[in-house]
Amino acid sequence: MNLSRRGLLHATAVSVTACAAPRAAVAHTGTEHTGNGLRTGFEHLAADGYALLDGQKVGIVTNPTGITRDVRHIVDVMHADPHMRLTAVFGPEHGFRGTAQAGGSEGRYDDPATGLPVYDTYLKSGRPLADVFTASGVDTVVFDIQDVGARFYTYIWTLYDCMEAAALAGKRFVVLDRPNPVSGRSADGPVLHKEFATFVGRQPIAQAHGMTVAELARLFNGEFLSTPVPLETVLMTGWKRPDFYDASGLPWVPPSPNMPTPDTALVYSGTCLFEGTNLSEGRGTTRPFELLGADGIDGRWAAAANELGLPGVRFREAYFAPTFSKFQGKTVGGVQIHVDDRAAYDPVRTGIALLVTAKKIWSGFTWRSDNWIDKLTGSTQVRTMIDAGAGTDEVVAAWQDELAAFRRVRKEYLHYK
Repeated sequence: MNLSRRGLLHATAVSVTACAAPRAAVAHTGTEHTGNGLRTGFEHLAADGYALLDGQKVGIVTNPTGITRDVRHIVDVMHADPHMRLTAVFGPEHGFRGTAQAGGSEGRYDDPATGLPVYDTYLKSGRPLADVFTASGVDTVVFDIQDVGARFYTYIWTLYDCMEAAALAGKRFVVLDRPNPVSGRSADGPVLHKEFATFVGRQPIAQAHGMTVAELARLFNGEFLSTPVPLETVLMTGWKRPDFYDASGLPWVPPSPNMPTPDTALVYSGTCLFEGTNLSEGRGTTRPFELLGADGIDGRWAAAANELGLPGVRFREAYFAPTFSKFQGKTVGGVQIHVDDRAAYDPVRTGIALLVTAKKIWSGFTWRSDNWIDKLTGSTQVRTMIDAGAGTDEVVAAWQDELAAFRRVRKEYLHYK
């Protein structure tokens, strides 16, 4: 891993947590304080009458998670507010309104609810994405999407690509912060090696990064962007690093079709690794990433996993028939993950342990032929070590030096306690 801090953060980013006296409100925004102590970046922005965006033509990168406490979409709220000049929307993977499955988007269209042009950012980066921003005519690009805390969840790389493109297009960039739903206690897991960079990992960060999107934006601007973007982050108040999503008091909207609950997010940074195998990762069930299995697996897998005594989790022998994706319409056997102590649970170690035990008990285990597992873990190390017979502790030990280096850099960009 090669991380060199350039000391550019304070020269290129301004953080806003509480604003001056708000301008007179003219409409209900759904951001009124409800007494739970947490306010999102959007709530602070709206409470100040959008003063940060005054006089700017604004485009927003968002999806169905960009909502207020009363579950109105922020695009609808901003579009109706005379303080705002919202002129464009930019949709990520799955689309602005979230209708597309994994690996898809909604394309270019005019939003029926607001009449605003919606531009597709999915799989665009660099100059082509900068050209989209230029064509839209906006002055400022705003980002507000709920992340789930895993390196391979693509919205943080949409953030990175949009920051890079905004810099190329000469646009201002504003990030509205939301909670990391699985807490921000620590970073865990292997760190991406640059030669394995893809849209599921552009830069060398840990598999479970333990940061909010605003903190990541500061990290990207200070460490990775060759030309930093004029960046402002509107931070939350009332969020603490040990907090899980249910402490926020915010409604949960699935950030993508296979992320139905905060429980899914809790296991995802470990069990998404099964996308790199021939086992089902539970897509096509009501419990994606909590149910794992394949044709020919029986109760021996759950027994072997339980024998490990992994902290905070138990495994149930489970049978299920996915309605799409791997093993569509076929009943398969495997495990269901039951987390009983979130504070003790380590999703990445658990994911590695499940890979190790699955390979031992099921003769049919294979990696995907394109070695997708290497893109997910960030190098060949996990795959080759497991193939060589390494146990969970050996695999986890192998990435500790790189993880420690990332944690040192990460620390410089953390805001919340």
